[in-house]
Amino acid sequence: MRLFGLSGGVHPEASKQRTAEHCITRLPMPKRLYIPLQQHVGEPAEAEVTVGQKVLKGQLLARSQGLISAPVHAPSSGTIVAIGDFSAPHPSGLPVCTITLETDGEDRWCDNIQGSDNPFELTPQQIAERVGQAGVVGMGGATFPSAIKLSQGLQHPIHTLIVNGSECEPYLTCDDRLMRERPAAVIEGVRLTAIALKAKRAVIAIEDNKIEALAAMRAAATSTTDVEVIQVPSRYPMGWDKQLIRLITGLEVPKGARTASIGVCVHNVGTVYAVQRALRYGTPLVTRIVTVAGGAIRQPQNLEIPIGTLASELIEFCGGLKKKSARLVMGGPMMGQIIPHDRVPMVKGSSGLLALSSKEIDDGPERPCIRCGRCVEACPVGLMPVEMASRLRVDDIEGARDHGVQDCIGCSCCSYVCPAKIPLVHYFNYAKGALDARQTAAAKAQQTKELAQARQARLDAQAVARNAQRAAQKAARAKQSSAPQTSTSQTKEPEGQS
Repeated sequence: MRLFGLSGGVHPEASKQRTAEHCITRLPMPKRLYIPLQQHVGEPAEAEVTVGQKVLKGQLLARSQGLISAPVHAPSSGTIVAIGDFSAPHPSGLPVCTITLETDGEDRWCDNIQGSDNPFELTPQQIAERVGQAGVVGMGGATFPSAIKLSQGLQHPIHTLIVNGSECEPYLTCDDRLMRERPAAVIEGVRLTAIALKAKRAVIAIEDNKIEALAAMRAAATSTTDVEVIQVPSRYPMGWDKQLIRLITGLEVPKGARTASIGVCVHNVGTVYAVQRALRYGTPLVTRIVTVAGGAIRQPQNLEIPIGTLASELIEFCGGLKKKSARLVMGGPMMGQIIPHDRVPMVKGSSGLLALSSKEIDDGPERPCIRCGRCVEACPVGLMPVEMASRLRVDDIEGARDHGVQDCIGCSCCSYVCPAKIPLVHYFNYAKGALDARQTAAAKAQQTKELAQARQARLDAQAVARNAQRAAQKAARAKQSSAPQTSTSQTKEPEGQS
């Protein structure tokens, strides 16, 4: 098939060899799991359990609330010992509401876990509902509730489903191993996802540096004519959805629009695997595959872990640290989040845990910009990082906005190629956060204004109603007082008459 041209991107050192050749290992069940209620884009889930309650594996722990949300399930059987604040898997390390589950070692499933012998008989609406009930979210790191994306086929005509198997982030090989070891389940997940979206075409895109995964997926796809498996160039950030769409279809997603607006939907390979598990076996999303790597890790490997496992448990299972870690990262080194310590839980969107050595971190010192233009060449979005950064240095956030800072995808290509070691993406993330805060404040102010106007209108209407009532009562009293009086006394007879 024809692939369309691309712009921007970089070729960082892959650093995948040490984990790519090891099969997925199942992590022994930890004694305690820490399950945050916010593991997805949207509203946090609402706890359905209480402290002291015994639960079974797969049991609902927290119910989704709001239009965009996802439920949370028990990764194992045990007892709820706490519901409260615990460190979030976030650079701030601030606490979030978390359910602490003390496992009982039995790992017993609850009785209501039921799949379908033939999930292909399900309607698109039934598929979306069951995926939503299973708590499936985007496994590539976006963590957008998958049921919402699957419902797009009921709202927009989707002609192409693209499954992202590129895994372009350095170090990460969890998707690579998934495609090598469980290709038939992935293919079935792709077909079911295409049915939900009513997509006529389904394409799996795999980078050309994953030869074994490409071969395994093509072999599994021979059993059906519904799925294409294609090879795409190894260039970061190939996994960006708009990059894949442009490469495979030649279509551009309009500014500010969703991919569904042009009839395309993109899912991660791990997501479609979770969809297959939810539909075929009724299994909620309670485990995931995580790459544990980095120069400080003694035995890098891919682990299948229960959601809520602490990062420290993964490091310990991989032989601990052979040298002091200079940086802990959840996800990949380009777009992952730095975490303050290893006492944070792995969540649905945690594709990797990296303990990087000082040699693997090339931060600088930061030097003055020489305006070489490398950041402009590397930007896959077509922005001008040098111009945005120059405005942000003088706190001109509006100027950075005019140059498109809100279109930045945070891929770090500009920071990677900058010879002056300027942390450009940090500037842009700060600006996007500030602009979002302004928009939120403006929206809140507008809402407050509208509420105040509505209250004043309500008070005015009540005052008009009261005045009208008083006027009516006054008129009634005036009418009553002006009416002729009728005597009720008895008429006396004249004297002398009998």
